[in-house]
Formats: sequence, structure tokens, C-alpha cells
Amino acid sequence: MNKKLFKVIWNDAFLYTLLAIIIGLAAGALILIVTGFNPLTAYGVLFQGIFGSPKNIMYMVQYATPIILTGLAVTFAFRTGLFNIGAEGQYIMGSVCALAVSLLVPLPAGIHGFVCVLAGGLAGALLGSIAGLLKAYKGIHEVIVTIMLNWIAFYFSNFLVMSAFKKPNSTASMDIAETSRISTGAFRGILGTVRVHWGMFIAIAAVFVIWLILNKTILGYRLRVVGFNRHAAEYGGLPVAKSIVLSMGISGLLAGLGGAVQLLGVVGRLTQLGAQEGYGFDGISVSMIGGINPIGALFSGLFYGGMKYGGSKLNTIGAPSELVNVVIGVIIYSIAIMGAFKALVKFIKAKKGGIPL
Repeated sequence: MNKKLFKVIWNDAFLYTLLAIIIGLAAGALILIVTGFNPLTAYGVLFQGIFGSPKNIMYMVQYATPIILTGLAVTFAFRTGLFNIGAEGQYIMGSVCALAVSLLVPLPAGIHGFVCVLAGGLAGALLGSIAGLLKAYKGIHEVIVTIMLNWIAFYFSNFLVMSAFKKPNSTASMDIAETSRISTGAFRGILGTVRVHWGMFIAIAAVFVIWLILNKTILGYRLRVVGFNRHAAEYGGLPVAKSIVLSMGISGLLAGLGGAVQLLGVVGRLTQLGAQEGYGFDGISVSMIGGINPIGALFSGLFYGGMKYGGSKLNTIGAPSELVNVVIGVIIYSIAIMGAFKALVKFIKAKKGGIPL
């Protein structure tokens, strides 16, 4: 019975992630002790900052929404054998295109927001597809291309913010049209001043759609086969090049949606960027913590958003809010180390059993 229980725990990715989180929190507690803070007090403030009120919870959800989508973008690419390091640039292009449609295409309320979100997603898909095309037809690795595209998107955004869409006497763009906002005041009386928006529902829908595509459709099976072994897929008659472009396009679409919903639901304008905002890079962390799983990306995104938002409350007791970054970093390293350890154990067992590798 104990062996069966051990086998279940050993193969359960959720428990691996949970163990990594515990290790991360323990490392954070050790740092707090060394720097003269009570870990119980600090983590109490962190927990209260997340769950202390409905308002705090909604702020956490609001922070988590775009990184759930960028995390889902990275997850989809990983699951199809690709490395999308360009979610940051795709996020930026999604927000830029959503801003352009908001300001240049007048439409009725309701429809306007939907069209802007769709335009942002398509802009991200276009940027992702460029990397897919270069990978599929020229053999240029997608990591190199997506990193370069991040900077192209970054400077393109700054160019438009400071020229075509510039607000007079400001380093920010003009505000989006009111008709394009996706926020709702339905819960404002309950939650106080929090502006709730529809982006979280878009993120949840995207999670389940991507899960269905990957696990329950022929398209998802084809994309995973191409990612697992491109040469075998080509030998089997699968359209390898088209699959690579499609995978990167879908991944970019998800990241672009993240930028669009953040613009239309929260910030309402773009500013001249001094550095990349990091939503796309946070998506890589979310994907890893979520076990490269679409459903995992949803919960890890909420966890990540909660840690980031709640961590800002540590300043109230004098503790450094950067502690959260240390905890998350240790969690990711722990996941990576445990994954490597699991692979090593599997290798040793295979060698002992005489299984050829």
C-alpha cells in the first residue's frame, strides 16, 4: 500500500509544484529571519493583502489576468514543441493594436470593446506567426526571432505613443474611447472602487479552449506530434511547416489578448516605455509553475498575481517587497531541479532494467 501511495505522489505533478511552493516559502522565511523580520507576521501581511477583503481579491485577479494569458501562450508553445520567448512583444502588440482600433474605429459600446480585443489578439498572432514562418521555412530558431521581435514591438509601441497617438504635453497616449472599455460597474457597490472587467472571463474561456484543442481535437494531436518529433511527423505526411506557423500564431494570439484586456480593462492608455513591462516574461514563470498545463496556467497565474499584489503590502511592516521575487525564483528552480531529478531516476531505472535509451 505504501509503495502504491509513493508511486501516486511521485507521478503527481501537482504535488511536485506544491512541494516547490513550500520550499520557496521556506526560503523566504529564512531570509526574513536573517534580516530581522518575523516570518509569521510577514506572511500574515502577505495573506491579508490577498484575501483580506473582496476588494483585495479582485485587485489580485485583475493583476493575474494578463499573466494568465501570457502564461497560457507560453504553455501552448511548449506543449507543441516550441519556445515562445516573445510573449512580451506579442503582449505589447496586442495592446498597441487594441489602442489603435479604439481610437481610429468608432463603434457602438459593447461591440467596440469586443472588436478591440479581437484586434489585439490578431496582432499578437501576426507577430507570433512571423517567428513561426522563419522557423518553418528558413530554420531560424524561434527563441532568437522572438527575442528580436520583442524589441521591435517595444520600439514600435514607443514610436506610436509619442507620435500618432500622443496626448498633448504628456509621455502617454490618448485615453481609449469610452465605448471600447471592457470594465463593468456591476460589482462596484460591493467591492468599493475596484474596476472589474471582463478580461478574467476571457482568460478562463481561453484556458478551457486551449485545453480542449490540445487534448480533445485532431488539430491538437497534430500540433503535439509535430512538436514531439518533426521528422517523424513529416514522414507520416503531416503538414509540418503549417503546423509550426499555426502553433506560434495561436500562442501569439493568447499573449496579444493579454495586452488588449489589460489596456481596455485597466490602464486605459499606453505610456512611453523605459523598459519592457515583463508580463510576457512573467508568463514563462507562470507556465513553469503550472506544470506546462493549460489548467495549471490558470491557477499558477492566480498564485503569481496574488504573490505580486500581496507582496506590495510587505512595505507596511518594513519588509522588502522584493522578497516575493526571491520566493518565486526559488519555486521555479525547485521545479526545475525536481524535474531533472525525476528524469535521472527514470534513467537509472531504465538502465537497471536493461531498457535501451
